Amino acid sequence: MNSMIKKPLLTEKATLDSELNNRYSFVVDRRANKLEIKDAIEKIYGVTVENVRTMTYGGGKPKRKYTSRGVAEQTKPIWKKAVVTVAAGENIDLYENI
Repeated sequence: MNSMIKKPLLTEKATLDSELNNRYSFVVDRRANKLEIKDAIEKIYGVTVENVRTMTYGGGKPKRKYTSRGVAEQTKPIWKKAVVTVAAGENIDLYENI
């Protein structure tokens, strides 16, 4: 269950969203669905999750770069982000383990 949630996403936008709207962002396993993410967050942080939104990033068409050894093709790694809305009055302290 703990392997579903890889790490919290600590960016300026995610921090502002957590302060204003009680939404927290996490990098999650690509195969995790919304129900599994909800259960994992509730067990790890002990909060009530109201809503989960997921987005998949990366992948797409291959990018070509020209190197001294010829042309190399690469794609960006595929990763999944989950934005979790927590019930009013509850919060998650993402900075306690740093």
